[in-house]
Amino acid sequence: MANDNTQYRFRHTMGGRTFGFKNLADLMTKATPARSGDRLAGVAAETAEERAIAQMTLADVPLKLFLEDLLIPYEDDEITRLIIDEHDKGAFSVISHLTVGGFRDWLLSDLATPITLERIRLGVTPEMAAAVCKIMRNQDLILVSKKCHVKTAFRNTIGLPGHLSTRLQPNHPTDDLTGIAASILDGLMYANGDAVIGINPATDNVAQACRLMNMMDEVIQHYEIPTQSCVLTHVTNTIECIEQGAPVDLVFQSIGGTQATNDSFGFNLATLAEAREAALSLKRGTVGDNVMYFETGQGSSLSANAHHNLDQQTCEARAYAVARKFKPLLVNTVVGFIGPEYLFDGKEITRAGLEDHFCAKLLGLPMGCDVCYTNHAQADQNDMDNLMTLLAVAGCTFIMGIPGSDDIMLNYQTTSFHDAMYVRQALGLSPAPEFDQWLKHTNIFSDDQFTLNHKIPAAFETSLKRMLGDH
Repeated sequence: MANDNTQYRFRHTMGGRTFGFKNLADLMTKATPARSGDRLAGVAAETAEERAIAQMTLADVPLKLFLEDLLIPYEDDEITRLIIDEHDKGAFSVISHLTVGGFRDWLLSDLATPITLERIRLGVTPEMAAAVCKIMRNQDLILVSKKCHVKTAFRNTIGLPGHLSTRLQPNHPTDDLTGIAASILDGLMYANGDAVIGINPATDNVAQACRLMNMMDEVIQHYEIPTQSCVLTHVTNTIECIEQGAPVDLVFQSIGGTQATNDSFGFNLATLAEAREAALSLKRGTVGDNVMYFETGQGSSLSANAHHNLDQQTCEARAYAVARKFKPLLVNTVVGFIGPEYLFDGKEITRAGLEDHFCAKLLGLPMGCDVCYTNHAQADQNDMDNLMTLLAVAGCTFIMGIPGSDDIMLNYQTTSFHDAMYVRQALGLSPAPEFDQWLKHTNIFSDDQFTLNHKIPAAFETSLKRMLGDH
């Protein structure tokens, strides 16, 4: 709000009025594009005018300040310590002379090539990424994201330019194995599942996780599918599954951008390190050793009352420091899942999805997006079509594939198997190369990689008849 009080560290005068911001954290929150979560937390700009002034003020802040003026104190938060202790000064030297506004201009220029963007990754902190994101238009976020190439691998190669992968998500409200198997078959027939076949268990315990892991491993091995599986159970459960000899491909965990958020989730950085080492010891990857899968989402820190009065987009970006530490195969923001209390409508969900994808790719993460909304949000499937298309243009690593776009276990709306086919056909994008070859070998794809054969492959006929016979 307008004031003349010199206690404000950042001030901007326009038209005879002076707008003040108490500190860097306050400036960041006020500069954030409007969303319901920040209004709920009481940190949002009070008016569009104040937001615009905050963005103008933020544009003049030197990037170096984010290494000195820490938004959460070093001694209070292990994520802050991770960010500062692992900051690469050499990589930062390329951009260290820039302000936030100058960084935006540089990112949009021809100087910021894919090779150069890769070189500076470890010099960019999450707070720098969040700050520049706040002063960028949607098209800016798309253009820069498109230039950020991030490749990972386990049983196939994820993130190559010109490719779009999918997570096949065969959730079932009772974890019925036949129902899950039917969804997996359906997804494979629509060329879904190259990122991962990943199940959110309805019953979350070690025994059930092992049961689901064994079932997916049997399918992958029997049909020689070049992909990986994951049961999205708590990281400590997965460690126990490994100890019991379960066929664990990827270790999953939802992560947040503050230590207090992750404490509320029941883990810390040491837990993730232990899990990664356990998964690496299994040596189950064939073309790479990226064994971690993380999910994030704006609003998680606020919902845990662990946001330290920061805006939710900045907290979200800080989660990417956690992810980057452990070299994941996949990361995705479950962008509209937490609900309209945090992202109210289709416009806010769209903006958040583009922000998250941009910040993660800039920081060097293999970022995908669960393009989704809950049934009480002011959004519909057309909003999701728009966001999915924009993300695919921006080089998104992967999206979700769920029967009919409707997750009948988690009770939210996301993207379907045929949505992935649409965006691949519309933009000329291919699945992961190893998976693409498998699709052609099994005659799911014709020689034209964007054309389905619309006939059950011989390899699946026996299994399908058996499933139908059992019911």
